[in-house]
Amino acid sequence: MLSGLLFSRNRFIGLVGGVFFVLLGAGGFLLTGGTRFFESEGGVLFTLIELNPAQNVVHLLLGAVLVITALRPTPVAALSNAIIGTIFLALGILGLFVHENDTLNVLALSSWGNALHFASAAVLLGVGLGADRTTKEN
Repeated sequence: MLSGLLFSRNRFIGLVGGVFFVLLGAGGFLLTGGTRFFESEGGVLFTLIELNPAQNVVHLLLGAVLVITALRPTPVAALSNAIIGTIFLALGILGLFVHENDTLNVLALSSWGNALHFASAAVLLGVGLGADRTTKEN
């Protein structure tokens, strides 16, 4: 099972990314203890990324899906990476339109958070759509 994770880029990236986001979501709750669930200004991680409990839940759920699907066959991991990459892309785009102190900013999206979402989208979409593809020889 471990060798399959190491030889499939989709499964490896899904596992590493999933663990990262599960840790980010769980660690975010340590920073957002007194923050309301949908607060537009949340706790600050590494003096850069604002988090609120709603965003922590999103990170936990998406990270858990990445970990679970990384343990499945490669096509499942690839599909999961592409779907979750699209979700992160949507979060990044949404973050461009809501201001950090705006009441519509229910996920406490910030500039550095947007950068993380766009970077995650690029990696997950790139791997999910482009890696581990095989061609059939006729």
